Order: sequence, then C-alpha cells, then structure tokens
Amino acid sequence: MWDTYSAFANCYGGVIILGVKEESDKSWKTTGLKGTDREKLLKEFWDTINNYKKVSANILLDDDVEVYDIGEDIAIVIYVPMARREQKPIFINNNMFGGTFKRNHEGDYHCTNLQAKSMLRDQTESTMDMRIVESMTIDQLDKETIQSYRNRHRSFRPGHPWINLGDAEYLQKIGAAEMGKDKELHPTAAGLLMFGEEYRIVWEFPE
Repeated sequence: MWDTYSAFANCYGGVIILGVKEESDKSWKTTGLKGTDREKLLKEFWDTINNYKKVSANILLDDDVEVYDIGEDIAIVIYVPMARREQKPIFINNNMFGGTFKRNHEGDYHCTNLQAKSMLRDQTESTMDMRIVESMTIDQLDKETIQSYRNRHRSFRPGHPWINLGDAEYLQKIGAAEMGKDKELHPTAAGLLMFGEEYRIVWEFPE
C-alpha cells in the first residue's frame, strides 16, 4: 500500500481500501482483517506513516482514515490527498530516487530520476499563489464559478474522493483556500485568481 500512498500523493490523490478485494466476477469479499484487531492495525498504520525512514512525509489527518465493520471483519478506508508542491516528492523506504511513485490509470509506477528531481526543483517554502488573502473570506468567491469548476472535475474524474466534499473543504483540498491566523478560512492568491470576481482580483492585484 505504500507504493500507492506515494503515487496518490504525488498525483491527484485517491482512496486506498484495506480489508476487501475484488474477485474475478467483479464481486467483493473481505480479506480477514478482524474487528478485534482494529486498534492494533490502526496503531501499526499510524506508527508506520509517521516513521520517516519508511515514508518521507505523513500528509494525512485523523479524519482521512475511517474504519467500517463488515460482519466480524473490518475495512480500513484511507483518503490520500494530493501533496502540496513543497511536500513533493512523497517517497518511501528513505529512497527518493527508488521510492517515488506516480499513478497511471490503475497502476503505480516508479518515477524516473528526472521526474523526482523535477518535483524536488518545484519545491519552495512559499510561492505567490500560496499566499493567504486574509482581507477576504471564501464567501466572497464567485459560487457559480466554483460550481462550474467542480462540475468539470466531476465529469473528468467521477470517482474522485473530493467530489462530495462541501465547498469550503473542497477549496482547501485544491489549494484555493487556507486557514488564516484568525483560524478562519480565507482564499489563497490562487483561489482568488481562479474563483474571484474581477473587481476583487483587481483590488488585490492592481498591477
């Protein structure tokens, strides 16, 4: 699963489901993760993902991991977000060139050294588009434009885990909004340029 975690984080995010598998007839069955081992399995997962010798960065929050009871068995569902530019590449086994993966269709593939170097080169501590515009709230973004963007995302990637999020959480996931010092959600510069009304954009970026 760690190859897939790296691949999802380095691309567009995705969902990992542990404890079920798809049969040849397209039916699903549990693989034997027992409910009685729930806490042990979760502790092992969090211990591993926070071990930098195994995974270069943990980009998950507690809410990104859910457990579902299926009879006496369980399924663990892990929602992997896309890593921010400054976090990439996400790699495993303390090996950036041998442990960086990308996602193509349904497979996880090793990144070339050049692809890993490209992600590393794109890292910055802060870029202009990441700046939080604390003078505005996300309510001042154009809702029609946001919905138009979400509809395009939905048609392009219908199974994406962010599709059913509320607008506020969705904007945060795509980097269009961030939490400010006041603990409120504000547009980023990228979010304002993408979803803001013209006069608000010009007010913030008069040049």
